[in-house]
Amino acid sequence: MNKEKRTKACAVALAIMLAGCGEKAAYQPAQQAGTNPPLPQAKDFFLPPMQVPKGVGWGADEKPAVAAGLQIEKIASGLSHPRMVYALPNGDVLVVESNGPGAEPTTTPKQLIGGLIKSRSGKSGKGGNRITLLRRQPGTNGEWERHVFIENLHSPFGVQLVGDTLYVANTDGIVKYRYTPGETRMSDPGTEFADLPGTINHHWTKALLASPDGGRLYVGVGSNSNITENGLAVEYRRAAVLEVDARTGASRIYASGLRNPTGLQWEPATGKLWAVVNERDEIGADLVPDYLTSVQEGGFYGWPYSYFGQHIDRRVMPQRPDLVAKAIRPDYALGSHVAPLGLLFYRGRNLPEKYRGGAFVSQHGSWDRSPLSGYDVVYVAFRDGKPVGVPEPVVTGFVSEDEKALKGAPVGLAEDADGALLIADDVGNAVWRVTAQRAGGNG
Repeated sequence: MNKEKRTKACAVALAIMLAGCGEKAAYQPAQQAGTNPPLPQAKDFFLPPMQVPKGVGWGADEKPAVAAGLQIEKIASGLSHPRMVYALPNGDVLVVESNGPGAEPTTTPKQLIGGLIKSRSGKSGKGGNRITLLRRQPGTNGEWERHVFIENLHSPFGVQLVGDTLYVANTDGIVKYRYTPGETRMSDPGTEFADLPGTINHHWTKALLASPDGGRLYVGVGSNSNITENGLAVEYRRAAVLEVDARTGASRIYASGLRNPTGLQWEPATGKLWAVVNERDEIGADLVPDYLTSVQEGGFYGWPYSYFGQHIDRRVMPQRPDLVAKAIRPDYALGSHVAPLGLLFYRGRNLPEKYRGGAFVSQHGSWDRSPLSGYDVVYVAFRDGKPVGVPEPVVTGFVSEDEKALKGAPVGLAEDADGALLIADDVGNAVWRVTAQRAGGNG
């Protein structure tokens, strides 16, 4: 079958699934949130049900909705898949514009359908492969001044500044640059610093976080498959958080069994490492809850053999009961298929006091659940270093009320120099800034 015929066949299959999907989720995401989410029986699908909103972007006067007491403004538009935002000490903001490298071979109808899904939703397309610098000019309103800071990157994602060294995590390795405050274009050509797993890149993003003393870098590396369908050999050092020596570039596996860990952050009360994790697909609209969890050194979190602790995934062969017995139960479920990608523990003073000390989570939204879940930024309160309650919607409206049109999809989060919440929106190709509502202002 030639490429044109394969594409037409998959388009027909996609249309059938979109029109004929009979399975609806039994739980709302909030009902599956918390430390003990309900987990229904897993289901088997030849082709899983799906619901895919069409990516349309934002209208000229449109913007996301925000919770009471907040307001939102656009500080950058017309970007090329902004994925990550990072605030520099001098007030400048780096925006990582990126998308997958497109190196994964297309060998099955499922992969062709997956490409059609991404294309329909607006999440596909070539990313900028660059980092753009935003600078706010005093006394001005509207979009910030914009400069191309670093170009010719390879599907970059994570960024960290340690002293005068800026680390950038491409999909296949970390590059380091000598950073000069105030520059609007990076003068250093950069040096390759450490290799990262890059084969196939089913999950291509590489989250990056420096230790408080700057001596180590932590990298979130997603799996090369849903449940090892590409073989175990390509999962070497994947579905893991790696620890990289910032002096030598040598690395080791810090924690494993995390299907796609991203949004790495230090929890302020305890100093522990936390992450958000995207779980597996194709066993039901209510399985498996994505989650927010502390990441223990040497810990194993189940993938691919089990989920949410020791719930066995029967699809994976051979089974590994020895590893399942060690699987750590995540701290906090966020709901099934919400696709969390960004995490930020809020330390600032701009937003209302209720948000201090807890975590903002950006939920990119997924395709294998109806009704849709995710496509928002939520807040999870923390008490004594642990999440409590249910996620509270903070920034919404990225998808239309009838769930047919997708205007944006939140990814990276950051806190700027004034304590505002910054959001990278890779479908809306914008950066949003959330602040406390001023007298006479509106959201």
